[in-house]
Amino acid sequence: MNQMKEAYNITELCNVFDLPSSSYYYKPVDITQKNATIVAKIKEISIGTNYTYGKRRIHKSLRANGFRIGVHKTKKLMNIAKVDVVLVRKRHHYSDSGTEHKYAANLLNREFNQPSNNICWVGDITYLRTQSGWSYLATVMDLHSRKIVGYSMSQSANAELAKEALDYAIKCNNVVTKDLMFHSDQGCQYSALEFRSKLQMHKITQSMSRRGNCWDNAVQERFYRSMKYEYLNHLTIKSHDDAIKQVEQYIHFYNYKRIHSAIGYLTPHQKYCGIIEEEKVA
Repeated sequence: MNQMKEAYNITELCNVFDLPSSSYYYKPVDITQKNATIVAKIKEISIGTNYTYGKRRIHKSLRANGFRIGVHKTKKLMNIAKVDVVLVRKRHHYSDSGTEHKYAANLLNREFNQPSNNICWVGDITYLRTQSGWSYLATVMDLHSRKIVGYSMSQSANAELAKEALDYAIKCNNVVTKDLMFHSDQGCQYSALEFRSKLQMHKITQSMSRRGNCWDNAVQERFYRSMKYEYLNHLTIKSHDDAIKQVEQYIHFYNYKRIHSAIGYLTPHQKYCGIIEEEKVA
């Protein structure tokens, strides 16, 4: 007697054993290998950002690279990767600014989230210690994108330094300055006739913080804090030329590589150009 074979498809066989057909096709994932891949990527991201990214920025960077992972898992794998994040250890102390030199009202009024580029720029000056003396940096930031749109360095903290940073921003960004507001503190560089005349020439509206109130220009102050604690404070700067080189490197990193939580974890350049990067899903 010939025996006959009956052919059954996968779905019918799975139904007999009360199993979903997807279980037949499932291939187990090697969790150990997958975690090793993510740990390697975390190390790569950390090195590329000078160990300045905490768990949230690492998490966003992993998601952008196609890894489906949560913040808490990210932190756990960062510990496995032994990533030491650069942290701000202490707050900057602001001393009394002394005599008031106010030539403009506080028109910005802490409205740091501007709707588009080149509506409001903020400026400030900071100092850098080198082995050969002091260097001074003046920057101009666009509030909408948080991008550093202009800067200048000198061995003298005078009105010319502030004016050169403004000139750099105007020239490089090709803006219609009559619609622009420039906000700063009441420092002598910004209250000097030389600088105020430059603003008037370009029809730029001037705004100034209240005396001794660092929070009125908090976004610009935060940039300086990040630059120093994330990068410059860990270097030995030999000269003014060396300071220029290091500052330029950080500003390029900040504008083009460092994702910023206040602008939706984009880089300032992406925000300035209106680039929205969608997460790549693995």
